[in-house]
Amino acid sequence: MLQSDRPGGVRETAAKTVAIHRMTKRQHKLDAIDRTILRALQRDGRMTNVELARRAGISAPPCLRRVRALERAGFIRGYTAQLDAERLGYEVTFFALVGLASQSLTVLKAFEEFVSAWDEVRECHMIRGGGDFLLKFVAHNTAHENELTTRLTDAPNVTKVATFQAIRASKQEPGVPIADASEE
Repeated sequence: MLQSDRPGGVRETAAKTVAIHRMTKRQHKLDAIDRTILRALQRDGRMTNVELARRAGISAPPCLRRVRALERAGFIRGYTAQLDAERLGYEVTFFALVGLASQSLTVLKAFEEFVSAWDEVRECHMIRGGGDFLLKFVAHNTAHENELTTRLTDAPNVTKVATFQAIRASKQEPGVPIADASEE
């Protein structure tokens, strides 16, 4: 047997590289196995590769190669733990609709940089209609919420702030829906 024909040899490595390159090139053409992998990891990012492979109906090595290729292609951006805000001392969740004095790129970017430094800002979305940004905050209590709101209203170029305190969340799904290939 030639060195290039052995497991892990040149031919197998080249075949793996070609398969990964194909996966990266077909970014908008996920197959059923890719979708199964994405759905499973979105539900439980801590599952072992062996369990993921079992759910996807393939063996562990090609499953790991697919996961790595999905990561490189940007479908999987990272892995996080979902934490309980209240148990960590954040009893209040609120949203702020923010209007700015100008929609110039300089003002928009400056505002994004300004709020990105706040740990309590968990999401920042530039929006259309009714404001320029929608922010999601966590606060320890109402006094902390008021402090954050005051800091926000005093921020450069902020002309309008409307806050909305969340009473409860009846649905919080991370990620995005992943359609079956037949549903596209």
